[in-house]
Amino acid sequence: MDTETRILNERKEKLEELRKAGINPYAYRFEKNAMAAEIKQVYDKLQKEEKDTKRNAVRVAGRIVARRIMGKASFAQLLDESGQIQLYFKQDDVGADAYALFKKLDIGDIIGVEGVTFKTHTGEITVNVNKFELLTKSIRPLPEKFHGLKDTEIRFRQRYVDLIVNPDVRKTFVIRTKLMQAIREFLLGEGYLEVETPTLQPVYGGASAKPFVTHHNALDMPLYMRVSDEMYLKRLIVGGFEKVFEFCKDFRNEGIDTTHNPEFTQMETMTAYDDYTDSMDRTERMFEYVAKKVLGTTELEFDGKKISLKAPFKRIKMADAVKEITGVDFSDLKNFDIGQAREVAREHRVEIDEDMSVGFILAELCGELAEPKFIQPTFITDYPKDVSPLAKPVKENPDFTERFELLIAGMEFGNMYSELNDPALLRENWEQQEDRLSKGDEEAQRTDEDFIRAMEYGMPPTSGIGIGIDRVAMLFTNNTSIREVIFFPTLRPEKNEPPRLKARYPFKKKQSLSNES
Repeated sequence: MDTETRILNERKEKLEELRKAGINPYAYRFEKNAMAAEIKQVYDKLQKEEKDTKRNAVRVAGRIVARRIMGKASFAQLLDESGQIQLYFKQDDVGADAYALFKKLDIGDIIGVEGVTFKTHTGEITVNVNKFELLTKSIRPLPEKFHGLKDTEIRFRQRYVDLIVNPDVRKTFVIRTKLMQAIREFLLGEGYLEVETPTLQPVYGGASAKPFVTHHNALDMPLYMRVSDEMYLKRLIVGGFEKVFEFCKDFRNEGIDTTHNPEFTQMETMTAYDDYTDSMDRTERMFEYVAKKVLGTTELEFDGKKISLKAPFKRIKMADAVKEITGVDFSDLKNFDIGQAREVAREHRVEIDEDMSVGFILAELCGELAEPKFIQPTFITDYPKDVSPLAKPVKENPDFTERFELLIAGMEFGNMYSELNDPALLRENWEQQEDRLSKGDEEAQRTDEDFIRAMEYGMPPTSGIGIGIDRVAMLFTNNTSIREVIFFPTLRPEKNEPPRLKARYPFKKKQSLSNES
């Protein structure tokens, strides 16, 4: 019998003993009046070995994470959401029966205590327990020595344990929440309305991505998990709203790595009467505001690099970024020789497909060669029309579009553009995307007839911002893996999990994709 199984059996036996003794091991409630950190702050001015003279009873609850049994007096560490507090149990104070119960408790058990606060001779704020209750019996043992959970796969799979034993993990998610609140505060302050749009969509769109597909039985129709909320936000602009934003979950049936998870959080805006220069200005202001609000500074460290989020950010056209590295000028896309473009890619060992246009090759060269070099916040602007079917053409050079991406520490943090609102040009671009889909490009976008109809009613000049919240959380917490900033990242099933059910409805190849990741 392995150690964990033995401990499980022992704790189950204790559970039955408690029930036989008339003790409910799973209590209904406990009325608290304090948190661990609050107690430490309020009573910090006590002198060593001094008790709270007013004898104000504190009631605190949490998980036992350490114990030291010493005859008729013992110490324990209790962990709640705010941190740890030391507890002092004395048989004369709690009574012989209660003290005997305390000695039978295990690390991981959740208790509620009432007592008077004092400072020990070593200067530690401590609650002298007068009475306590067992609130929840823990059956499974915490990792050895409390801080023993190091295996990242187990940490991500059993995040609940990770949060118990690794305080820094809890801090990461507190920062994540605060940065989302700060973004919301910034946008509300600029007059935006927060909205909600569909997660299940009859036509996926707004990004070049492979979707997850499901089936609605009552309507007997396929539905797609959204890859973006962009198309619906623009419908709201058509309807008369001028400033809208949404925090949404997006889903893309693609690979998993340190910066990608199939389910991720996106914040998108749409602003009437703006173009992409306005969106760049607003993005700069937003990042600077959020950094000051959450971190108290615009200077931070990520992966050993010093980053400044103070506006303004650098701006460079994609063609110029590639020219700086390759020496080749792609600014005249229409007349650029496809053979030369392929030769540049081969020379720099950038993998391309044979059917890629010059615009696609330029985008690949930028992604592989230029983007990793931008450590400080940088806007790469003016993307080829081929890779930007929803963006407006640049006035002076319509082979490029008014689109930009935000790069920080070599990672993409956002994708924004002046929105294409010409329905005829939009249809033309989507026809090209449909052609790519028919040739096997599973990330090509689909034609959305209802969206074209919306554009035919007329959408004012509009620009939007799309920010990946998970990556901003990585930046703000100095985590290089996206799994560290998502509570429950997508993982392979454990070996002992039951087999997954297969979809019972047919899908057409290419147009309708499997819902298995």
